[in-house]
Amino acid sequence: MEQYHRIEPLKTVRGTHKTIKFGLHIVTWNVGTAAPPDDVTTLFQLETETQEMDMYIIGLQELNSKVSSFLVDMVFHDPWTLFFTNFLAPLGYVKVSSIRMQGLLLLVYIKYLHLPYIRDLRTSYTRTGLFGYWGNKGGVAARLSVYGHLLCFLNCHLPAHLNNSSQRISSFQRILAVLQFTSETAPSILDHDLLFWFGDLNFRIADHGLHFIRDSISKNRFHLLWDKDQLNKAKKMEPVLSGFLEGPLLFKPTYKFNLDSTDYDTSEKRRKPAWTDRILWRVKECCQDEGSEHQRSDAKKPIGVALNTYNSQMEYGVSDHKPVLGTFCLELEKRITQPLVELQAEGQWLPGRDAVISYCTAEDYPSSSWDWIGLFKMGFRSHGDYVTYLWVKDDELTVHEDIYQVYLNGEEIPAAGGEFVLCYYSSNMESIVGVSSPFQILPECAGNPLEMDPGMETCAAQADSDSDTC
Repeated sequence: MEQYHRIEPLKTVRGTHKTIKFGLHIVTWNVGTAAPPDDVTTLFQLETETQEMDMYIIGLQELNSKVSSFLVDMVFHDPWTLFFTNFLAPLGYVKVSSIRMQGLLLLVYIKYLHLPYIRDLRTSYTRTGLFGYWGNKGGVAARLSVYGHLLCFLNCHLPAHLNNSSQRISSFQRILAVLQFTSETAPSILDHDLLFWFGDLNFRIADHGLHFIRDSISKNRFHLLWDKDQLNKAKKMEPVLSGFLEGPLLFKPTYKFNLDSTDYDTSEKRRKPAWTDRILWRVKECCQDEGSEHQRSDAKKPIGVALNTYNSQMEYGVSDHKPVLGTFCLELEKRITQPLVELQAEGQWLPGRDAVISYCTAEDYPSSSWDWIGLFKMGFRSHGDYVTYLWVKDDELTVHEDIYQVYLNGEEIPAAGGEFVLCYYSSNMESIVGVSSPFQILPECAGNPLEMDPGMETCAAQADSDSDTC
């Protein structure tokens, strides 16, 4: 029997044992049916961001939704999803959720070490185009529990044109009323602890003429336009917008531009610039009338939300809109402190040699015979991006109290070696509920790995001495 070690949770996350500081980066972009740009380094502020991000949320509008393109995207991932996933995966971010409705797309990426604390993933959508029968306008949403807090992200594309402000409010009211999640906890949008609402909301600058607007923009006197911004006005008057917050509009209006340019519309229409692309948030009211005393006590521990950046990115010219980004620091009470499953790789792993995995589960974990453990190379894209996997119940052995072991056939271990993690996937919860610490697999040396030459023995001995057993 292989020696097993005490299983310890994956090293972790910034903050005290009670709270963590959680970095969130949101992007909204009407891409105007265009293909992705060559690079998005500045969009994600990778060279300037002071706080490491834990989650990236990307909301796109007006993806190419022609029948031919949409059908291809349903079979394969659309170009934008592939582009963002391939960009973020090498940085340690895993795509945990996505939803598309015609031209609307919402993507959710999480730093891999947080995966065991992400639960209750759901997605939904609501159409508002053509009286609710067409999905060119509407909203797509994803919700998830992060360390026990329910977060919801709502990406919307609302009706266009200057005179349709009331129609935009009506569309948003319909989305809030109709969009539901298949869950007993927080089935509606406003039931969540924290809601982020963003997208091409299409609100315009009323009353002011084209010359005054452009002159104010050229002189960076944005404050002269705030009072006539339709969304700012609606927040003061419309009950449906009560509680929604937004950072100051200290960047140029993001619509409408000539393609591949920072010049506003010079076509015959010469549309007035507007802050159509926005990011807002709403923290659920702390005090609840219903529920037990314990529930009310929990509700009085709000999530701290600090806006760090709210800006647009003028250098991107693939569409007539500029992307808008918001970065936030969330202070979260850790209501979930332990993963449901803890697991680790035992000993040194070598190609051709059977490997041992130890794991243990929480008492309340709803295990299934369809649970599996996957071997993932660092930089994996999603839970389906495994190198190999095994069903945990097939050859499970109890080695000590509640610690179990399973064996992975040596032929399944990649010969090229590298840095890997093990992930435990729950069939009942449809998510990863346990992640091991990263570990090294040595590359296969020349000859039969089972008949190791002295060089192989030296290599293996050095790796064993250097390995960080959890």
